[in-house]
Amino acid sequence: MSTWMLWMIISSLTGRPLLSLALVFVVVWAMDRYTLQLLPRPLRFIHRWRRAGQLERALMVNTHDRRARFELAELRVGQGRYAAAVELLKPNLEAGDEDVDTLFLLGVAYLGAGEVAKGELLLGEAEKLNPDFRMGSIDLERGRLRLTHGDVKGAIEALERFVKARHGSVEGRVLLAKALDKAGRDADAALMRDEAWKDYVAAPGFQRRRERMWAWRARPSRPITYGVIALVVLVLGYQALSRVSPPMDPSADPYATHPYATGSDEDE
Repeated sequence: MSTWMLWMIISSLTGRPLLSLALVFVVVWAMDRYTLQLLPRPLRFIHRWRRAGQLERALMVNTHDRRARFELAELRVGQGRYAAAVELLKPNLEAGDEDVDTLFLLGVAYLGAGEVAKGELLLGEAEKLNPDFRMGSIDLERGRLRLTHGDVKGAIEALERFVKARHGSVEGRVLLAKALDKAGRDADAALMRDEAWKDYVAAPGFQRRRERMWAWRARPSRPITYGVIALVVLVLGYQALSRVSPPMDPSADPYATHPYATGSDEDE
């Protein structure tokens, strides 16, 4: 159900478009907090924006600050600005930073920017240094970006390795299911989504909060169900309030029953 339709339904029930708009905002925000958590968190956004500004100013003062370059590149990758991250990290690599973190981040940035050969090469070098880096994150990023660039076979290979290395990863199983769908393996994809949901249900609370979005992708019917329930509760609550305090009839004279309102001009 779209937000527009939700607003139309509530407006028809309440007769107050502005109040209905506020109620829709509350419902959508509550649904997002308890389901997908896709809406941006203002404080987190402001913190990252301020930190990025601080790092940019630090690089204006000292362009050779490799640590600032790395941290800013991480923020740019998180924003999807892969080309900017590449430009930030290339000087680090040229200066001799060949640690696994730099190779991994620059490889992801190259893949995201569309330079697949360079990205795959750097991820391969990072894997040589630490095959189990961040519990298989190299294969996770390989699979994600190969899937984005249409390399379905390569994505399946990388994601299958990842889900074997990191048991219980909802994100990995959902991405693998998506790749299997594109390969025409519908039954395998459905089974993978079922396993992703089971992993989510069995996971501890902190992991469920982190992977909630991927869990709802495994079972997309759940957010719709919650939305319908929220709408029904909202409508029933409004109807109950209307019975307790019925709206005043605008045609009624508010002074008709006042004890001093019985006289007339003729009495004067």
